[in-house]
Amino acid sequence: MAKDGDNGWKEYVWNPRTREFLGRTASSWGLILLFYLVFYIFLAGMFCLTMYVMLQTLDDHKPKWQDRLSTPGMVIRPKADEYYEITYNTQKTESWDMYAQTLDKFLSPYNNTAQVEKNNVCKPDEYFKQEDSGEVKNNPKRSCQFNRTILDECSGITDRYYGYQEGKPCIIIKLNRVIGMLPGKDGQAPFVTCGAKKEDNEKIGELQYFPPNGTFNLMYYPYYGKKAQVNYSQPLVAVKFLNITTNEDVNIECRINANNIPTGSERDKWAGRVSFKLRINTI
Repeated sequence: MAKDGDNGWKEYVWNPRTREFLGRTASSWGLILLFYLVFYIFLAGMFCLTMYVMLQTLDDHKPKWQDRLSTPGMVIRPKADEYYEITYNTQKTESWDMYAQTLDKFLSPYNNTAQVEKNNVCKPDEYFKQEDSGEVKNNPKRSCQFNRTILDECSGITDRYYGYQEGKPCIIIKLNRVIGMLPGKDGQAPFVTCGAKKEDNEKIGELQYFPPNGTFNLMYYPYYGKKAQVNYSQPLVAVKFLNITTNEDVNIECRINANNIPTGSERDKWAGRVSFKLRINTI
């Protein structure tokens, strides 16, 4: 009985009398394989055709759809860690030198020589619009110069330590890039203001902004995208803390102010603002 059972499954795998493999002849297997080959080639062709048609509707230089917040985010440099805490001791060089080095690296693309080489001198206080002419793309777009000397005492040129060694540190602020955004209206440029959280109101001391009034000049907008505007230099604002309370934590919030940019939203309460903690130890 065992032998008959063994012969049964062996004949199912390969039957020498009918020349069938797994119950099918060679021609049957050939037709099945041919069917699936044609079927999958058809599916692959349909997929490629669909992708090709879809890609023809896209612009290489500008996204077709933008699902973004109405308010751009803000970031600071130096960014010490994910918690935005900047802590150092004026008496210990190694505790603040890393911040100066981070700012040096961040500002190197803004060196005057680099900006003169790749960007244009633009007319300030008005948008630098570069529209396409129908189907003719005006690419690559030109970009306006932002020289680090604009940041004056926070440029790292007159003070290579950015004020950290004397307890008057500089913080650099930038807005996230948003294609096509026109911040401000009626000639009013957006500007940055910083202040202490309620509990630290008396600790923050006097602030100094560079450029004056902490403005993002209108000539740096609109932004046309990384591919269309390859040499774009984001405008920056520097804040210098002149006499902040030392040896204590000071919680600070900076925000963008513009007559057409709301701060915060239901989707992101931190839109248009950034918070960080600054602590300068002297002992």
